[in-house]
Amino acid sequence: MAFTSYRPGMTRAATLTAAALLLLLAPPAGRATAAEATLPLGEPGLAETRTTQTLADGVTLTRIVRGTEPAPADQINTTTRGPWVVEVLTIDPRRARGQLEATYGPDLAHTEKTTDLVRSSQALAGVNASFFTFTASAQYPGDPVGLGLYDGRLLSEPTGDPAEADFVVDAHDNRALMGRLSWSGSLHNRRTGATLPLKYVNHPPVVPAGCADLTDPTQCAVPGDVVRFTPEFADTTPAGAGVEVVLDRNGCVVRTQTERGTHLTTGQTSVQATGADAAALLHTADGGCLRTDSVLTDEQGRQVPVRPGLFGVNGRYRLTALGRIVVPAGTGSFFDRNPRTIAGTTREGKVVLATVDGRMTTSVGTTMDETAAVADALGLTDAVNLDGGGSTTMSVEGTLVNHPSGSTERSVGDALVFVPGPYRPTEG
Repeated sequence: MAFTSYRPGMTRAATLTAAALLLLLAPPAGRATAAEATLPLGEPGLAETRTTQTLADGVTLTRIVRGTEPAPADQINTTTRGPWVVEVLTIDPRRARGQLEATYGPDLAHTEKTTDLVRSSQALAGVNASFFTFTASAQYPGDPVGLGLYDGRLLSEPTGDPAEADFVVDAHDNRALMGRLSWSGSLHNRRTGATLPLKYVNHPPVVPAGCADLTDPTQCAVPGDVVRFTPEFADTTPAGAGVEVVLDRNGCVVRTQTERGTHLTTGQTSVQATGADAAALLHTADGGCLRTDSVLTDEQGRQVPVRPGLFGVNGRYRLTALGRIVVPAGTGSFFDRNPRTIAGTTREGKVVLATVDGRMTTSVGTTMDETAAVADALGLTDAVNLDGGGSTTMSVEGTLVNHPSGSTERSVGDALVFVPGPYRPTEG
């Protein structure tokens, strides 16, 4: 399916890419509304309660509790009696005075608690968002594993993994979009015409085995990585074998280094290369100024314009699409019952962020199939599974409203937050 938007009546004159402006198909006739439908979890007839509070005009928070008895600890993954605790944040763009944004901490490479991200953004509420490197990188744990788009700044590219499902929102009107994006990037020397493909944005490059100790990094014959870095990544770029070229805001070479690792000032970017690509980068940068091409495309290959006000995070697997459950079959721990974070939209264009507590006797969590069923029951004609497990967190004004599964709230890479007031572009 193409990268799809969710506001009925949208036209090609809207601000988002034409590829994103496919009208949402209505759900099947006779289907109960989200307010009427009980959650399709466990045995029929389980007791279910809903409590709703208004956080602001057009913004509500609903707690749904299904099942009344705590689950036996050894039956959390199998019980048909729950319980389940679901928090549902609903934003009606027609009434809400504010905007949904994606945000991270002081830099992209490190992690912050969702409650802190909500507080520092002066947001009304928010949830954790992207999958991130977490324990895979002790030095850069917050690095997004997939799309990271923050106020028109592409700071992390989509992975190309068919499981990745991206959630993009336009802060100007809170239109939310979902789909699997692709990215391509390259460097082009304006004087010589030399061109070099980019592999990543803001991810530490891999140094090929046997090349780390070479006195001259350009002598490595094994292919490596070519990565663009921005000042948002961290205080310094990753250090190690390879070369690095620092560019000013016009793309002109400021300095060239035969070892990686430097501090970037505002307006500067750098390109690192390892392996055989080190020599290719020096050749491409020789003689002056580079143009950086960066293109996001939807599943039909049509370009998605990246501009101020556009935010995007990555998830894993679509849950619903055009009013139909589309989550794939799967096995293993990821598909078992876990805490879940969901982002989606209704047929009327409302944006919904939801959390399902899990791995506890007081809320057992949901399988991927159950998560999709919850999204469908909440009226989400299109929905994405965001990072879950111990990351699943919802916060209102910096205070936890759900119960994360760990002993403490986990720090995460980024969050989706609703910020009251008019949209204000990020400085810098």
